[in-house]
Amino acid sequence: MGSVFERRTSRCQAELRRREADALVIGPGSNMYYLTGFDDEPSERHLLFVLPDEGDPTFIAPEMYYEQINTASWVEDIRTWDDTTGPDSIIDSTLSRHNVKEGDVLVNESLWAKFLLDLQSKLPEAEFERATLVLDDLRMIKDEDELDSLSSAASASDEVSREIRSLGDEVIGMTESELVEEINRRLTEGGTGPAFATIVGSGPNGARPHHRSSDREIRSGDPVVLDFGTTVDRYPGDQTRTVVFDGEPPDEFETVHATVHAALDAGVDAVEPGITAAEVDRTVRSVIEEAGYGEWFTHRTGHGVGLDVHEAPYIVAGNNRELEPGMVFSIEPGIYFNDEFGVRIEDLVRVTENGCERLNDSPRTWKPL
Repeated sequence: MGSVFERRTSRCQAELRRREADALVIGPGSNMYYLTGFDDEPSERHLLFVLPDEGDPTFIAPEMYYEQINTASWVEDIRTWDDTTGPDSIIDSTLSRHNVKEGDVLVNESLWAKFLLDLQSKLPEAEFERATLVLDDLRMIKDEDELDSLSSAASASDEVSREIRSLGDEVIGMTESELVEEINRRLTEGGTGPAFATIVGSGPNGARPHHRSSDREIRSGDPVVLDFGTTVDRYPGDQTRTVVFDGEPPDEFETVHATVHAALDAGVDAVEPGITAAEVDRTVRSVIEEAGYGEWFTHRTGHGVGLDVHEAPYIVAGNNRELEPGMVFSIEPGIYFNDEFGVRIEDLVRVTENGCERLNDSPRTWKPL
């Protein structure tokens, strides 16, 4: 049967043939890892994975990468180049070997422009499309190992959430940046460190959905948005809670928090196979709109989670992709009052055969634990 990476590659080739695409060409990133088991940071050197619609794939790589790729990946055809001769002849021979001349060539969105321009110059008759045309559908449906990793990452993230929220008034007087450092330390102890840039938004900073952190001191009565997760086996956790560590919250805060909580629950209850991503978004949004806060919910309801913390399916208006068992995504309604405070609550859910399962279970209350 081969490795999980070989099976994924075989399914990807079937999708290439179904869409009548000639080849997939991708650079370093999560797609490369998903198909091959190898990944690295992008650099100025040509490091490409070429997958024809039929036959064995090829790595084009700097000579210094041979042993790393050979150890990590199942791919046998590894063609290397050195800094003296450059990659041109290797790229040309590889494209010729796989008979890639014209037709559709799919490339990943994160491929650097310099590499795409090189490919376009070598394949002037080809049409270039996004690799998401085939890889999104494959990656959206997680296998059992992926689901186990995502569940473990969610549990580890929840544990840190409980620990941080149990600090109560010890947080008062800390800066947002100091609290981020404390969260990241605990995420590293419980997993492999933060899965993305930890968000701590206190008081008016909580009204900025992607505020990171600053030197603002957390004060008594401040609502504080805490959005973070750790990674297990390359798969991230992602959860958000909004808490008041000490003191009395601002006027209307409790009503806003209750509305966001109700919207989250409504979204979770709506998830089942066959419903569209847009319908989940509409269900969540309607709760907030009916409470009179629609204009302050300024982002989509959620995003898929897998090797990337943001990936398909996106839970947003206009996305008519039907949900299927094995999909994992966030539901994260929020209400944001500029210059006052914000509230967001987020859980990850897994679509099951009959509905969905929450991967997060830490308390959703705004009070410290």
